[in-house]
Amino acid sequence: MHNYLPFDVPYQKKIRLIINTDAKNEADDQFAIVHALLTPRFMIKGIIAAHFGTERTNESMLESYEECEYVLSLMGDAGKVPVFKGAPHAIPDEQTPVMSEGAELIIREAMSDDPSPLYVIFLGPLTDMASAYLAEPRIAEKLTCVWIGGGKYPEGEWEFNLKNDINAANVVMQSPIEFWQVPRNVYTTIRVSLAELALKVRPYGAIGQYLFQQMIEVNDKLADNMHFPKGEKWSLGDSPAVSLLLDAHDYGWEMRSAPHITKEMYYVHKPTERKIRVYHDVDSRFTLEDMFAKLALFNPVQQN
Repeated sequence: MHNYLPFDVPYQKKIRLIINTDAKNEADDQFAIVHALLTPRFMIKGIIAAHFGTERTNESMLESYEECEYVLSLMGDAGKVPVFKGAPHAIPDEQTPVMSEGAELIIREAMSDDPSPLYVIFLGPLTDMASAYLAEPRIAEKLTCVWIGGGKYPEGEWEFNLKNDINAANVVMQSPIEFWQVPRNVYTTIRVSLAELALKVRPYGAIGQYLFQQMIEVNDKLADNMHFPKGEKWSLGDSPAVSLLLDAHDYGWEMRSAPHITKEMYYVHKPTERKIRVYHDVDSRFTLEDMFAKLALFNPVQQN
């Protein structure tokens, strides 16, 4: 799958990866998916399509599923990864799972005999992680969950991925699952300009063209929003979920007591033995340049 690269990764350095993505929500999930597909350290066991609420559609999970399938169709052999349907909506409370193909995949991989470390990255809500854990608590000791979501510490704030399933976030926060959180004030620092994407993404094959074009289309669609986006830039906020598994940024995080999250998305802090890893810094240069390099190597521009 990665024969376009002039190097390989020793098997003992590889990790199993499951990607959970609300891919049709906006325009950055697709970049993270492609980056992961082009990364030889990852043995990708599946992509789970996630819901993203009901504000724009009642079929958000299915739209994410179709988007994942389309992105994979543009990736050739690198896109031969199974796609699974996640929960169509948030869990109703902190005790009741919403089971799905995605939750079952997480349980199956976690309970397998494969000794390779298992990571599950969440680019949207934590619904499928919480559901898998509620259905089979033994998975807690067998995987690491990486989440792009939640507001700035210590107070918390409105945040889209959190908004779409606050109950699920609380389930995972209070579970024994090893949990890495990249909150909003950190993931928004992965800034790119549209000009940079035109130069470093668009020329590289059908997937590069699509990544650029779908961002332009979303950018235009949101033109009436006075705050987001600003017209000539975007944040590839989901991409740290990939780059942190290439390098954990040892000085970019701290261990915190897991908060309880209110309905207003504020953090309530109480002394507890439950600790989670919360990132305060991600290297945007490393994150973006690794993606740009792999995309260019995967689809080199033909010179006349």
